[in-house]
Amino acid sequence: MSTPMTEHVLAIDIGGTKIAVAVIDASGTVVTEAQAPTPATLDPEAIFAPAAAAIARIAADASWDGPVRVGIGSAGPIDGPAGTISPVNIPGWRRYPIVDRVRTVVAAAVDAAPETVAVGLAGDGHCFALGEHWLGAGRDWTSMVGMVLSTGVGGGAVIDNRLFTGVTGNSVHLGHISVNAWGERCVCGCHGCVEMYARGPAMVAEARARGWDGGTDAQALTADARAGHPVAVAVIDHGMRALAAGIASTATNLDIRTFVLGGGVSKAGAVVFDPLRRHLEDFAALPFVQPLEVRPAELENAGILGAAALALGDARFGTA
Repeated sequence: MSTPMTEHVLAIDIGGTKIAVAVIDASGTVVTEAQAPTPATLDPEAIFAPAAAAIARIAADASWDGPVRVGIGSAGPIDGPAGTISPVNIPGWRRYPIVDRVRTVVAAAVDAAPETVAVGLAGDGHCFALGEHWLGAGRDWTSMVGMVLSTGVGGGAVIDNRLFTGVTGNSVHLGHISVNAWGERCVCGCHGCVEMYARGPAMVAEARARGWDGGTDAQALTADARAGHPVAVAVIDHGMRALAAGIASTATNLDIRTFVLGGGVSKAGAVVFDPLRRHLEDFAALPFVQPLEVRPAELENAGILGAAALALGDARFGTA
């Protein structure tokens, strides 16, 4: 592995309820970190204000050996070339110029010219994949897809040790692959997307529609499935069949056999992984995608580690 361009970087992980900020060194050690809430407002600068304060404080407290390098992972969609984000779960940010805003805050905090602050932007699914590829379950693979199964279904691919972003930075949006061309219309505008069947809230809604009254979250649903509740078992099986179809489609298109699955729903373990792997046998039919392996994620903080990897600038992590 080549030598990183800096000894430590600033990493930012943007989510719908919180924004995490950390200084991370080239070994993946978190040197210092902070969190800020993501305010529920439509005022874009009011949303950014708590994060800006945390970013400025963390950046100013660090000792920088040279120009500051920053990696940002954000819920999407994003526009990588433009440096803007439009997270579905942050309605106040539409084409918000996050790269320019972060660059300005960091430059002021470290008393540097803005043009000396290098900022990289990637989707949160991409950063998850980078983190798991660097230090987690995908560290022994040159090519892999990382997936997050939670309130949504996200993904990202590392191919030949480099992040594959696509034209705009939204490649491998696995949750919005259609697995049912005659299905209902998804919020994205397509029909029968993976997310409509496999994401946690969708499975809970389907279970409740079938008479399950065990709770309102996926953790309760998976717990009941583990205990053998027939509706919970059937609904998770149905959701994992949709996810298996999306994984096999992605594997076929990218010619990749190795997947890492993380996110809140995936933490249920065998109750999710067993039906997923069983259904993969139906969809991963072509010889070049066999055998298709799905591993559980290993890292609790893969997203922010992936943002750090993006900033480190090492070819292993997907940047020049």
